[in-house]
Amino acid sequence: MDVKKRTLREPFSGQRAIQSVSTDNDIIRRSRDSPAVFGELYDRHASIIYRYAARRAGDFAADDVTSETFLVAWEQLETYDLDREDARPWLFGIATNLLRRHHRAEAKVLKTAAKAASREALADDSDRIAAQVDATVATGRIARTLKAMAAIDRETLLLYAWADLTYEGIAVAMDVPVGTVRSRLNRARRTLRGQLNLEILDETENDHGRLAATPRNA
Repeated sequence: MDVKKRTLREPFSGQRAIQSVSTDNDIIRRSRDSPAVFGELYDRHASIIYRYAARRAGDFAADDVTSETFLVAWEQLETYDLDREDARPWLFGIATNLLRRHHRAEAKVLKTAAKAASREALADDSDRIAAQVDATVATGRIARTLKAMAAIDRETLLLYAWADLTYEGIAVAMDVPVGTVRSRLNRARRTLRGQLNLEILDETENDHGRLAATPRNA
């Protein structure tokens, strides 16, 4: 564990935090009286916050964003709605706000992905790796489209696609109505489909905005 992560855990390290079957809201409730318990929330969710931040802005920014997300969460512990069992939307909302400070790093990540895809497509056109190249080019084209997309639509789309939140979860994370989430995702879908001619984020969804599962007898 690096220095930054050790520093983050120090306020909560009076005892070894142990992963439990407790819900997130129960951990937060107990943390208000016993600060060391908050370490359980870190252990449970730090990795997914890091991966989300790293995909958006790179590893260096992800270290800062992950540490700051849990420090802000700790500072705002008393404001958490204990009726919500899942703290991920809250944490991703904090991380998304912090990532706005790293917009240059995010732009660099998207630009690099687009350039790398173009170089690989030109470097080797053999049939053996055609499928891999096609996937890489598609990734680069998506990166260029994301970079050009309105920031608010991009954030909404990535909370859906990379953070794996429901519409309701995104609404909590971004502090907007569910209808606004639907509108932003629809705009993002139209942009992706219009510019890339790709069927991305199929609109066959359940009431919570995630892709509907394929029937077992299908």
